[in-house]
Amino acid sequence: MTPARAVVLVVLFLLGALIGIAGALLQGGWFPGGLLLALLGTAGLFHGGARLTGNRSGALAPAAGWLVAVILLTTTRPEGDFVFGAGVGSYLFLLGGMAVAVICATLGLAQQPPASTARLGK
Repeated sequence: MTPARAVVLVVLFLLGALIGIAGALLQGGWFPGGLLLALLGTAGLFHGGARLTGNRSGALAPAAGWLVAVILLTTTRPEGDFVFGAGVGSYLFLLGGMAVAVICATLGLAQQPPASTARLGK
């Protein structure tokens, strides 16, 4: 692992945490549209990270950041406040985000054969 790759993965982790926080606030504030927008943003980041790095670690780094942020937001504070309500939207965001993370991390990228083996005439 090169230092540049490590920096990219750390940035993806932080972006995943940011998307988790933004999605948690958005899905609760604007229910049907906000939930869809939050899940689409999550999927875009996970898939974009996999495309950027060229392997599954690009999807796993933002997924880990998203999961850490979302889990920390589900805990109650001493004052009794919490971000997630006990509604259907919150559960759909949690389960949908985890499903998107698993899908993006396990599907992988379609590998093209090298140009030299793909051309039969040479």
